[in-house]
Amino acid sequence: MEAAAGGEDGEEPPREARVLGSELVETYTVYIIQVSVGNHQWTVKHRYSDFHDLHEKLVSEKKIDKNLLPPKKIIGKNSKSLVEKRQKELEIYLQTLLVKFPVTAPKVLSHFLHFHLYEINGITAALAEELFHKGEQLLMAGEVFTIRPLQLYAVTQQLLQGKPTCANGDARTDLGHILDFTCRLKYLKVTGTGGPFGTSNIQEHLLPFDLSIFKSLHQIEISHCGGKLIKGLTSSKHALATMSVRFSATSMKEILVPEASEFDQWEPEGATSSCPVTAVIPTWRTLTTLDMSHNSISQIDDSVKLIPKIEFLDLSHNGVSLVENLQHLYNLVHLDLSYNKLVSLEGVHTKLGNIKTLNLAGNQLERLSGLNKLYSLVNLDLSNNKIEQIDEVKNIGNLPCLEKVVLASNPLSIFPDYRTKVLAQFGDRASEICLDNIVTTEKELDTVEVLKAIQKAKEVKFKLNNSDKKISEDSRLTAASSKSNCSSLTVRPSSPSLPRPVSSSQEIICEETVLASSFLQSSGSTPTDHTVPQACFEIPDSRCKNQPPASLMDSCEEYGSDHRTCLDRSEEERCVVPDPCNTVILPFN
Repeated sequence: MEAAAGGEDGEEPPREARVLGSELVETYTVYIIQVSVGNHQWTVKHRYSDFHDLHEKLVSEKKIDKNLLPPKKIIGKNSKSLVEKRQKELEIYLQTLLVKFPVTAPKVLSHFLHFHLYEINGITAALAEELFHKGEQLLMAGEVFTIRPLQLYAVTQQLLQGKPTCANGDARTDLGHILDFTCRLKYLKVTGTGGPFGTSNIQEHLLPFDLSIFKSLHQIEISHCGGKLIKGLTSSKHALATMSVRFSATSMKEILVPEASEFDQWEPEGATSSCPVTAVIPTWRTLTTLDMSHNSISQIDDSVKLIPKIEFLDLSHNGVSLVENLQHLYNLVHLDLSYNKLVSLEGVHTKLGNIKTLNLAGNQLERLSGLNKLYSLVNLDLSNNKIEQIDEVKNIGNLPCLEKVVLASNPLSIFPDYRTKVLAQFGDRASEICLDNIVTTEKELDTVEVLKAIQKAKEVKFKLNNSDKKISEDSRLTAASSKSNCSSLTVRPSSPSLPRPVSSSQEIICEETVLASSFLQSSGSTPTDHTVPQACFEIPDSRCKNQPPASLMDSCEEYGSDHRTCLDRSEEERCVVPDPCNTVILPFN
């Protein structure tokens, strides 16, 4: 593109004008002219009367031959043969003029061929003249000055060529008017086009330009330019407070630190690093607002370390999939990440400690667990995500400063009583919440109170159920322990030399029964059955068929009905009286 407009080695690119055809408009013929300067081409349409006016002015101002233009025709002026003949003659006329004025075309010719719109010399001359007349007024008013990338490209090329600042001898078109204006301008807007500009083949987003001529910018807006082709933007670091770069960038780094590609390792000024660095980059010390929405950015890269004073950051309509590196922005209070590719917010509170307004609309979020510690958050937009569960709202229900929440166009928003169910998650703060940009009504608050009461009842019931389960579990464990103790009461034959230890009062009763049986045997009464058919707590004597002692009954009843098994054992667990020869009689005092 540079060679196309600027030529090689500073030479002027070849210029050409051809009449490609004509068309009939109402009662007159319009001729279609293609103008070429290097590789740049555009079309212009003029009727014969326009050529005649041009010729009259050139004859008057530049003293060209008045017979150079083919004469008028009154009869048959729209006939096919005449139109075809006139096309060739008009093309020769235009080519003759371009040869006569090889460097800078007269103003009248420049406007006729639209050089002031598409050709470097014509563009800069027109801009210089405009600023000669209006520049001071614009600076005094403090208005935003709008300029095209093609105009900046033309100025940049003019400065690179090193030609006289006033090539055509007209002081009003001196390049100095542009430079004087740009070094004092505070508010600039650079707006390109998404496709070819005007009737030309010029793609403005492919044109390089240099912004270092602007020395005092406080605010700049750039759109539909080539982010990698923008030079000199960093020269405004010392004063720039607001910057917007849209439809232009593929990464944050190419705008914030374009020189990073020249160094292996860089760090912002004032930062400490344990690794060796090849460059220390000055920060954007006054930049507080940055809009890089509607770009092709896929990552929040480490270039954000160079904008420590940022308070408002807009990265909407990009391809960001992860919230990272924002912990360097201690002053950040407004963040727009809407319409990106976020699927998770885990740990986001460690990156956004002081955030007040957060826009996450249009992502792919299903859960909100990462938002539960953003205690400074006031405004939150979560519309157009994939949130299905009302319970997810609990993650933001306890945020103390939250006032505005947008959950519209999520799957959960189609639930019956969606608003009241969501508001109920905020508890006592429901009246302070504006949901989906609609103020909460008294009727909704009444419904919320009912839902809160129901929820509390459910929580109480849940706690009681858990308590009952715990008691039941404790009882089961106690019963199992008692069963184990009862089973240990079955008396088995012991070794003649080792007496059986007494481990409980129940065992003492059984042992006393055994002693009683042994005593009877020693008195000459031989027992006919060594097995007494009674439970282990029953006394095996002539009263075996009676109930167990009251003291034992009372003891068992303390355990409840679930623990009566100790007294109601099956027949397999009867007390067994061993042979008296194997029984050791223990003394009882």
